[in-house]
Amino acid sequence: MEQMDSGEKRLNELGYKQELRREMTLFKTLAISFSTMTLFTGITPLYGSSLQYAGPASLVWGWIIVSFFTWFVGLAMAEICSSFPTTGSLYFWAAHLAGPKWGPFASWCCAWLETIGLIAGIGTQAYAGSQTLQSIILLCTGTNKDGGYFAPKWLFLCMYIGLTLIWAVLNTFALEVIAFIDIISIWWQVIGGIVIVIMLPLVALTRQSASYVFTEFQLAPESTGISSKAYAAILALLVSQYSLYGYDAAAHLTEETKGADKNGPISILSSIGIISVFGWAYILALTFSIQDPSYLYDPSNETAGAFVPAQILYDAFHGRYHNSTGAIIFLFIIWGSFFFGGLSITTSAARVVYALSRDKGIPFSSIWRQLNPKHKVPSNAVWLCATICILLGLPILKVNVVFTAITSICTIGWVGGYAVPIFARLVMDEKNFKPGPFYLGKARRPICLIAFLWICYTCSVFLLPTYYPISWNTFNYAPVALGVGLGLILLWWILDARKWFKGPVRNIDVQNGKPVRPKLLLS
Repeated sequence: MEQMDSGEKRLNELGYKQELRREMTLFKTLAISFSTMTLFTGITPLYGSSLQYAGPASLVWGWIIVSFFTWFVGLAMAEICSSFPTTGSLYFWAAHLAGPKWGPFASWCCAWLETIGLIAGIGTQAYAGSQTLQSIILLCTGTNKDGGYFAPKWLFLCMYIGLTLIWAVLNTFALEVIAFIDIISIWWQVIGGIVIVIMLPLVALTRQSASYVFTEFQLAPESTGISSKAYAAILALLVSQYSLYGYDAAAHLTEETKGADKNGPISILSSIGIISVFGWAYILALTFSIQDPSYLYDPSNETAGAFVPAQILYDAFHGRYHNSTGAIIFLFIIWGSFFFGGLSITTSAARVVYALSRDKGIPFSSIWRQLNPKHKVPSNAVWLCATICILLGLPILKVNVVFTAITSICTIGWVGGYAVPIFARLVMDEKNFKPGPFYLGKARRPICLIAFLWICYTCSVFLLPTYYPISWNTFNYAPVALGVGLGLILLWWILDARKWFKGPVRNIDVQNGKPVRPKLLLS
């Protein structure tokens, strides 16, 4: 008899039978994890606003600070992943670590936060993708100074909806295609990333001095309305906090990974390592290549002051070659990574909605948990995610800070979902925890505490207004959207769901070596 995989053995002990094929090697898991954390997608859209708040130094050093604290979250997640190599990951871990009394409530909060985060995540990719596309069209038709076409708000909304629909269609019909696209995506990110990081500073005619990049700290109260140094520095860190998550993708794949109890934690930690180095290199490449810092935000510049990285690329290429072809190619590389990122987030969001509806945690769950008979994908769940995502984008027509609000909702949901299992692990009795190969031992309390506090800090910062004075145009509506959403979800729990929602459901049960009728995990 062939020896059972260590991850599969642990899966059976947890009450799940192996249903997915274990074919992912460490490289593949790492690759998918890396492409979910996508290099360009976090930094590119928020780079401009973060640079404006407090100048380059807070942006460059902020990345280092955020990476440092992200390691604590990663270590806490890796230890839990090593002990529970299951696909339901966050939602499942929360139920188990919180124990029979609090388990259902913990998994309820965790599943909903994760769902909200992932659905808003599709929106962030669609918005940033449309923003990049807007700049590509502008540079292709001539620049803003030479009568290029700058897409108005209604067209921007159409691009946003278009991208969302394309991802939904691909997720409905083509899982094989998605698996193939994932592989392209990885090489696209890696090769595209290396090319941009190395080429951009080489192409730029003049480079900023090291003292400008590492020590320049300047506020821009006339454009942001923020004159407090501390507040500006806190807002300048947002770009890093938004970019440095998504490393739980490795955990979602653990049921399909060989030796997942060892490889899961390795890929979580190594993807944080790769992205912190790569991301810093990308920030440095952009910052060193700036030609004239004050010109970047000028509404009459070539990219209409709408998208700072596009202007940096344009200045570099136009300065040396007197045309914008190179900038358009680089923008296309960046756009591609938004396209791939959105596609893989749509896949994850649909899987989470499907898992939650399988445990009856969503209204009308019988509709959302149906699989497409031919393609075996949760197509109804895919379209539900796409619809909500489009609704989130409708304020584009009126509000200027839609992107801030969607990224806030996305980050708070996603990172907030990490907090639940980490907090449960922090307060649980050590004797109830069955450690996997990766075990923190005595260090777990301080590590989990720092990770938990850092997540709370991250979530609170994303609720702050990002521009003053506050008006309808500059209002960050994330607190309102999240307040209403989470309020309704908690109300439903108190009034009704707590009576029947039991958390993840087992599909295997072994007593004295004989399989018996499956029962609820927490009974």
